[in-house]
Amino acid sequence: MAAAIARTATTWDDAPVALLDGLQQSALCELQTLLQDGTAFALESHFKFLADTAGSQFAAKVGAGIAHLYMDALGYAWRANAICLSSTLDPHADFIYGGGNASGHGVVLAEAHGSFARDASAAKIVNAAKRKYIKQVKPYVAKSSPFGAIIHGYSVAFGSKPTVAGSFLAVSETQISKLRKRTPPPSAPPRDVPLEGTPASMALATHRSNFLLMGAPDISDWIDWVRLPDSAPPERSDVPFLRLNYAGRTYLAASPRLPRLGGPPWWIEDFFDHHYWWRFAPRARLSPSCHPGSDFGWFVIEEKAGAEFLNALSGVIGDRGVGPPATMRLPTVEPTGFALSARDRIAEPDADEPYQYALFRDGLALLGEPFRGRLRDLVVWSPNEGMSTG
Repeated sequence: MAAAIARTATTWDDAPVALLDGLQQSALCELQTLLQDGTAFALESHFKFLADTAGSQFAAKVGAGIAHLYMDALGYAWRANAICLSSTLDPHADFIYGGGNASGHGVVLAEAHGSFARDASAAKIVNAAKRKYIKQVKPYVAKSSPFGAIIHGYSVAFGSKPTVAGSFLAVSETQISKLRKRTPPPSAPPRDVPLEGTPASMALATHRSNFLLMGAPDISDWIDWVRLPDSAPPERSDVPFLRLNYAGRTYLAASPRLPRLGGPPWWIEDFFDHHYWWRFAPRARLSPSCHPGSDFGWFVIEEKAGAEFLNALSGVIGDRGVGPPATMRLPTVEPTGFALSARDRIAEPDADEPYQYALFRDGLALLGEPFRGRLRDLVVWSPNEGMSTG
């Protein structure tokens, strides 16, 4: 939930990085303050002290996080803000998603709704999902968007009573008409379906948010530069990443820029015990104003997913004169830590205790216990040359 809310809080394609960083930190602070830990969704008792507008805003953030978990579990790996659908105040869905069953055909819309009301019920949440779909999704289905044709839409509504553990979830989506089966004539050769890449604009928007959450704003700055023709180029300096093993996979993490002690490139075996790590490691724990001593974990990215995107980004930087490509061929991974069924998919490779983490389809992960990871080495991304061993 924490990772999903942070992701949706930073899905604004053109908003300044500093603003998005503040929004996601605020969202995580609220989440930690207002939600109870446990197997069932429940609000803390002091939720009742929030003003009506503050409570509604928090419910909307949680609803957006739930919607993102649902869409990722359905197979949609790439996302962007749907503000591009209208330049007026006309209501529209919150997010545009790509990948999954929409690959090669277009993109889908997703509207998110959250409600924490004393009279919340399954019937009311179902009605909210239907109402939001009709008003904010249906008018845009079969229309065009900057990321491709909108071929389908979802409205995901989530609700809970402030004083009772448990929640309600409902989804309304575009109805799919069943086509009659037709037998092709014997002379008609079978048609090959071409493998389509991810719309480049959507991949860039997704990873802009990902590397911001990881604490690698240099990457977000380069993404902005290739997306915005009139922007000034960032400094062409290398960006180091830590490579670590965790729960049977290898991940890349933003490397804190620590004082160098002289000699060869800085390294330290007991990195996690170094006092600078607690100050500089991105998202390792919240700021002192948000419950000192508590943490959500560390945002990282699966190595193959991260490295292939960064190499593709270097290619776009080198070819900026001709503009970004229409598509990018990027890998995806099977999500871990959440599912549409009651059974969570949590890896347990040779461990007494399950690893606590969430891995999303595009490769971004939130490691709840980064101390269990084993640091391997340092790798470096160059705007000009791509990924290389440090």
